[in-house]
Amino acid sequence: MMIRIAIADDNVFLVKSTVEKLQFFEDFTVKFTAKDGLEIVKKVADNPNIDVILMDIEMPGTDGIEAAHAIKQRFPQIKIIMLTVFDNDENIFNAIKAGADGYLLKEIDPEELHKKILETCNGGAAMHPSIAFKTLKLLRNPTVVDSFESREEIALSARETEVLEQISKGLNYINIAENLFLSPSTVRKHIENIYGKLRVHSKLEAVEKARRNNLI
Repeated sequence: MMIRIAIADDNVFLVKSTVEKLQFFEDFTVKFTAKDGLEIVKKVADNPNIDVILMDIEMPGTDGIEAAHAIKQRFPQIKIIMLTVFDNDENIFNAIKAGADGYLLKEIDPEELHKKILETCNGGAAMHPSIAFKTLKLLRNPTVVDSFESREEIALSARETEVLEQISKGLNYINIAENLFLSPSTVRKHIENIYGKLRVHSKLEAVEKARRNNLI
């Protein structure tokens, strides 16, 4: 059976390299490529008759994890293998949570890539050995997973972020209101919302948690 493949990667050289790897095998055909997450989502929507997507993670705009989630929501039958140079724990966790069926590193050789794609199409979960090891460690450490989930749930508005940045400088409500051209009561309301979203009870806690989660 011919396996229809799409590739999403913003690096033209790496796309070409991956296509060349796949051309070794008569049971694979590359149907199309995309340079970012938004483009792959649109192309799959227009032509969902593919079997596997090889998805980079770090792409401009919509990244590979966001794209994987969007595609899996509409086309759960399409297998998605993250093909990336990044093997940090958070990327692995977020990719799996988004619905990725496999996670491989770009250094993979053609024969191994062929084997892993077939494995995924047959219901397996293609993973580089080091990724599989990290995944097991994540599953055995719920504290780490909880910290990732907490980070992902935090979504501050642009104005709330501005207020939080002012708080981090040690400014009071009056100073913040003057700097941002807001009323003190509006600033107070923003801070209440920030506390609720961050699940904290003080300015110090809010600033520390925001910094841990790269919000400011």
